[in-house]
Amino acid sequence: METLLVLFTTLLVLRIAGALGARRFANWSTCAAYGLGVMLIMTGTTHFLPEALADSPAPTHADFLAMVPPSLPFPSLLIYLTGALELLAAAALFRADTRRIAGIGLVPLFLVMLPANIYVAVADIPFNDAPAPPLWFRIPEQAVYIAVALLAAGVLRLSRRNSSPVPA
Repeated sequence: METLLVLFTTLLVLRIAGALGARRFANWSTCAAYGLGVMLIMTGTTHFLPEALADSPAPTHADFLAMVPPSLPFPSLLIYLTGALELLAAAALFRADTRRIAGIGLVPLFLVMLPANIYVAVADIPFNDAPAPPLWFRIPEQAVYIAVALLAAGVLRLSRRNSSPVPA
């Protein structure tokens, strides 16, 4: 839930700045890229936090290890890899010349992470000392991230009439 709050707060604050004259943030696509980038910095960084910080409000590497389905090999490496990919994507989202490939590249990353999110919900695995989010929330949440990534990439655009996403 915190990730959605960070994503949409950043996106909306930047879009308001764009409406007030900050030309860089004059369109939804750029604001989506920056909002998603900020969210990915937050989430990607936590993949590397040591267990010594377990009492902090942020999840640690150990919290993510519990999310990896037992059938997957090298769970610790997978956590580090997904964290690094999230941070790399965040950096790429901030650059106009790499934004499209970053947004499109995030789609398979979010899809690859979906089984872990389903596993956590079905197995009722707590995350960062909080109860597992229900499956009815986790799947739509991933769909939102995918939609925002496609908006950031310019694949989806918001129409001016009704602000609903339409294919580009």
